[in-house]
Amino acid sequence: MTTGQPPATEPQITPADDEQLPSLAEQMADQLGGWRGLVESSIPVVVFVLANVVGELRPAVIASVGVALLIAVVRLVQRRPVRHAVNGLFGVGVGAAIAWRTGDERDFYLPGILYGIGYGVALLLSAVIRQPLVGWIWSVLVAKGRSEWRDDPRLVRTFTQLTVLWGVVWLAKVGVQAGLYLAHQDTALGVARLALGYPPYALLLLITVWTVRRVTRESAPQPLPGG
Repeated sequence: MTTGQPPATEPQITPADDEQLPSLAEQMADQLGGWRGLVESSIPVVVFVLANVVGELRPAVIASVGVALLIAVVRLVQRRPVRHAVNGLFGVGVGAAIAWRTGDERDFYLPGILYGIGYGVALLLSAVIRQPLVGWIWSVLVAKGRSEWRDDPRLVRTFTQLTVLWGVVWLAKVGVQAGLYLAHQDTALGVARLALGYPPYALLLLITVWTVRRVTRESAPQPLPGG
């Protein structure tokens, strides 16, 4: 039996000791690509809308794809992240290929409409089966693959509610575009594609990041007095 040795104590873990999440602004900027990402992702669609109004379909297709390629090349030369440019190039390229083949300018927007429907349905289904897609995306993009939120009923409930919100908004905005597509409102469809693109996405991101960070802070264990 040993005497004179104080009993070992467990170190108290405080929120300051935890690995800090990126700030709300940092998370928003990363997902949106900053102001440059917002502008660059919109330019090919703007070029297509304007060129199609003043000219013919095929020159408009060539111009929009050319601008998307140029943006991607410039980012590569400048050694900047190309994720947003590549995503935009892929979306523009698929729509342009369909419109070129069918000869109908409406079809430039068809892949985005179909993608939006699929994404909205997937979001709602994931909420129904209690595997909220927003929670898993949060794990990948923000929590570095960690999924401890699955063990916290309050976070599971929060991510489920957020997933439903995302799904409803996504289906609502794609519903507007689908209505314009079926009504052959080509120019209005292009305007709606721009207006209902990043603004709702940015608002949903803001709500998601703010809500999850608030719930996480409230759920974090508080340090013991004098610890």
